[in-house]
Amino acid sequence: MPDDYLNSPPRAHGLNAITGAMSLIVVLLVVQIWLLSATLESFPANRPQAAVPAAIISGLMFACSFLLYLLVERIDRDTDRTGR
Repeated sequence: MPDDYLNSPPRAHGLNAITGAMSLIVVLLVVQIWLLSATLESFPANRPQAAVPAAIISGLMFACSFLLYLLVERIDRDTDRTGR
């Protein structure tokens, strides 16, 4: 690792982690919107059986997004506590 990264304050490390987690949340939400639109398009095609697996996968993506949100909150709280 470069010396600049090792000598940077913990706030910078936290900001990098928050940026990565927020990027993953955005990707999950885009995929979730795509899944919703694909499921809604399957109903006029007379394939309602696609709704249950889509709902399960959507719930898992929501849980992952919520866990990432909790991670962001924890990192933010920890970096605020250090005062740097």
